[in-house]
Amino acid sequence: MAALSSPLVAPRAVIVSPSERQAESVGFELLAAYRLHTGDEFSTVFAFRRVVRGRVFSLHYRPNALPSARIGLVVAKKLARQAVQRNLIKRIAREAFRLRRARLPCCDLVLRLSASPKTASRAELRAEVDALLDRLPQG
Repeated sequence: MAALSSPLVAPRAVIVSPSERQAESVGFELLAAYRLHTGDEFSTVFAFRRVVRGRVFSLHYRPNALPSARIGLVVAKKLARQAVQRNLIKRIAREAFRLRRARLPCCDLVLRLSASPKTASRAELRAEVDALLDRLPQG
């Protein structure tokens, strides 16, 4: 005898495996090769002394000999007291970089929070990061 289905039971969700999810976003992930890791890498960017400034962020840059741009983030507790706020700022910055990485010049970048973002909305933060990345010298 066939099993009766109850109208109260919802259909099962389709589960996508991690390998299928990666196939959808080929070329758009932010790999470790696109990040600055060591203090020396950050120091060389700061020592190069080239910077593009915005209202909330400063974008330090230094040309590199690699095939792609790399980014590092500095979000001080002094300016963003809550971990939730610091993590949000880093997520916004990583996403903006991830979507623009292929069009950026080959530079090491350090995006530094330079003023408190208390009054800035998420959209304003994202717009400022995008504007700073647009202002990088091409070449």
